[in-house]
Amino acid sequence: MMKAVFSGMRPTGKLHLGHLVGALHNWVRLQETYSCIYCVADWHALMGDYADSGNIRTYGREMVMDWLACGIDPKRSIIFVQSDVPEHLELQMFLSCLTPLGWLERNPTYKEQMREITTRDIQTYAFLGYPVLQAADILLYKAHAVPIGEDQLPHLELTREISRRFNTTYKAEIFHDCEGILTPTPRLPGLDGRKMSKSYGNTINLSDSPDEILAKVKNTITDPQRLRLKDPGHPDVCNVFSYYKAFVPAQEAATRVWCEAAEKGCTDCKKILADEVIEFLRPIRERRVKIAADPGVIEAVLKDGAARARAIAVATMQEVRKAVLR
Repeated sequence: MMKAVFSGMRPTGKLHLGHLVGALHNWVRLQETYSCIYCVADWHALMGDYADSGNIRTYGREMVMDWLACGIDPKRSIIFVQSDVPEHLELQMFLSCLTPLGWLERNPTYKEQMREITTRDIQTYAFLGYPVLQAADILLYKAHAVPIGEDQLPHLELTREISRRFNTTYKAEIFHDCEGILTPTPRLPGLDGRKMSKSYGNTINLSDSPDEILAKVKNTITDPQRLRLKDPGHPDVCNVFSYYKAFVPAQEAATRVWCEAAEKGCTDCKKILADEVIEFLRPIRERRVKIAADPGVIEAVLKDGAARARAIAVATMQEVRKAVLR
């Protein structure tokens, strides 16, 4: 029997290149060696977008279209919506009782988002505690591994701490540690140099048209030290070069040479990159168009996935209740 992998994404907008290289490439490959469980984390989305929640369902369906277009196979993986499995919230309640506030307040991702996100009020009980729900998501399926981006590693360590505390407190061996699986490009910078994030508005989306991709790449921040065309570039500090490494690895060495020798300007470099990214996304975009033509396919995938996920979740919660409420 294959070991279990669990991961999820929040349906808060369109998926972008950061999701592709930071998670989806891994998700597709892991289907060969793991029993994969992939969740549309709508409750997590609600924690940050509670005041503007009308699009969460739509975003979730569009996200699943992207997953399927990228190669997630519903016959090999469980694909479901978090709120269709209420045991997630039940386990979160048990785990919340054991989680000290200090663990949550020290979370680096939480502190970063409190600094960066100014357009929404996220100073809420739910947002502070969302790593506990994240732990419940993982532990509910007794996942052995979690494919994640680099920025989520502190959350995974917190999950391990919570699971160990549960086992120790209730003298049970229900949960085990899980490991993080990173991609070769675990953290792709956004167009402005910060982490690529829907919250920051600095993304190239998987569903963007070629014209949209070209316009976005043209506005990408480049080497701040290269002020004139004849100035030598510094590819290792250039935002655009990080995209070459991720999407055009065969051209990485040549790009470094022409940048450092000032053989091409940033405008030409961006145009070449835009063409490469457009071609890279073309098959995904074409598959997505076919999937979108029959919305019933998505609903069938999610209904089947919820039934399969809930069967696992119910069994886990029977063990948890027996340990806690003995």
